Amino acid sequence: MGYPASGSPIGFGMDLLIISVSALAASCLTLFSGFGLGTLLTPVFALFFPVATAVAMTAVVHLASNLFKIGLVGRDAHWPTVIRFGFPAALAAVLGAFTLSLMSGLSPWFDYEFWGALRQVTPIKASVGMVIVVFALLELSPAFARLAFPARWLPLGGLLSGFFGGLSGNQGAIRSAFLVKAGLSKEAYVGTGALCTVLVDTVRLAVYGLTFESHLVMEPGSQNSYAVMVATGSAFLGVYLGKRLLTKVTLRAVELIVAVLMVLIGSGLAVGLL
Repeated sequence: MGYPASGSPIGFGMDLLIISVSALAASCLTLFSGFGLGTLLTPVFALFFPVATAVAMTAVVHLASNLFKIGLVGRDAHWPTVIRFGFPAALAAVLGAFTLSLMSGLSPWFDYEFWGALRQVTPIKASVGMVIVVFALLELSPAFARLAFPARWLPLGGLLSGFFGGLSGNQGAIRSAFLVKAGLSKEAYVGTGALCTVLVDTVRLAVYGLTFESHLVMEPGSQNSYAVMVATGSAFLGVYLGKRLLTKVTLRAVELIVAVLMVLIGSGLAVGLL
């Protein structure tokens, strides 16, 4: 899927710029907030690509970003927490990824006309769109921001985070709620989160590759592959900048603005407008 070969180079260049800026901003935020790269980048890719392809493309960028992040902060990871949280997350990611694959093959629920164009409400767009909306609203909620689960619930948190990670890439908010009370230092928290994320992304990419045409994400010479490479490079830069800002105050105001945008995009996907 992706862009047609005859697509406008100028238009595609602007799309790449939007994707690049979004990847840089999201990647930077992930190092010192619960706001995840997948939460922002999946809906951005979904503006230009089919939803299943967008999720798979985001997974490639997400994995590459977190592998780079591990190189910076991985030595601080707390392995007992990785085992208790990350391993269940990886298992649940298999189920989430298979669920995405099943929905991608389902027929549209219904069609309707809006603003002179035919719109379709499909199971995959509705499901992923609503997940994006829910997680964006969680980011807006002060009560959720204060939510922290005892360490004994880490395996359950891993299962929830992994499932939604496999389904839509949205895993950061749940991961933060369960890891924040794990007794980790700030550095160990970041390193542990990065390792857990790599486990989930590796597993879900393997499932995507087996169940739908995610190989088109990196088809040599395709515009999909250019978008992934640009987003990955921007995400690397965002990780580097985020590392330098790790001791700074979290950018809550920016998170709130982005969350509102995610609600709008997720709602647009869910009702077939995007």
